[in-house]
Amino acid sequence: MNIGSHYKLYHFIPWTRMKIYKMLILSVIPTVLFYFMDWKWLAIPWVPVALLGTAAAFISGFKNTQTYNRSWEARQIYGAIINNSRNLGILVRDFIRMDDKVQEQAMHQQIIYRHFAWLTALRFQLRETKSWEHVKTKGYNKEFLRYYEVPEWKGKLDEELINFLRDDELRYVLSTKNRATQIIALQSAQLRELNEAGQISAYNYTALENQFKELYDQQGKCERIKNFPYPRQFSSINLYFTNALCFLLPLGFLGEFSKMIDKFGDHIVWLTVPFSILLGWVFLVLEQIGESTENPFEGNANDIPITQISRNIEIDLREILGEKELPPAIQPVNNIVM
Repeated sequence: MNIGSHYKLYHFIPWTRMKIYKMLILSVIPTVLFYFMDWKWLAIPWVPVALLGTAAAFISGFKNTQTYNRSWEARQIYGAIINNSRNLGILVRDFIRMDDKVQEQAMHQQIIYRHFAWLTALRFQLRETKSWEHVKTKGYNKEFLRYYEVPEWKGKLDEELINFLRDDELRYVLSTKNRATQIIALQSAQLRELNEAGQISAYNYTALENQFKELYDQQGKCERIKNFPYPRQFSSINLYFTNALCFLLPLGFLGEFSKMIDKFGDHIVWLTVPFSILLGWVFLVLEQIGESTENPFEGNANDIPITQISRNIEIDLREILGEKELPPAIQPVNNIVM
């Protein structure tokens, strides 16, 4: 997530420079043929270009709206995870009571630390790369990775989980496919043992189980966004319409500027190049921005900062446990926080 006031041009222009090169080629070639080879037939009326531009603008606007909705929904889900995590910390501290205060504190810590393990496993799962994601396959995204790092790609899950789980739990969790799911299952199993041992009342047991149910719900919503891409048919038609428009733009501008030759001379047609680059760049960038927003967990600079959110939750819950040695908050790098 970018926390600056806006992307600077020295970041944004290089990120989109391939679009500029593309429009430069698409505009220079027909202009050269029109001017030097006298291919007057390349000049077409503006009406079909305008009609195609209207369709391209409509479908680009639709895509950007839907991809923004995916991103905003992901942020809302993690907002709910924050709230549920805080609720869980308070309920564990106040509902689970034992005569031995040292044993009680150890039990609170075990359950809360297991929750840290769930947060860790979930973010590692969400950062896994899917075939339809773009951050590692598109050149402009790979280049932008030099401005930030994705912690889940640098670290290893087992090395982080070892700080939160017992050895037997760690071995079991790492042997499963959906690690986050099994960690909550371990939480529920321990609550049942506490209830059967009379160390937690039925009411308190139900309240705590409901917290884990809510966390399961939020995990499932994250997995839905992660595992279901923006529909490929809409993504494809947006790409086709935009590229068709960029191909026709120079021809339409040639048609318009050729009408001014008698008044301004032949050189007026060279204005086709800058105008085509500018307008084509606008449509291509709209398509690229929508593409970079549609997968809010992939590791893109515009992603939901799940690493930072998880660390903030950890700090809050450690304070609820009464701990004084807290991990540092995640700081932005080049105004980007993951």
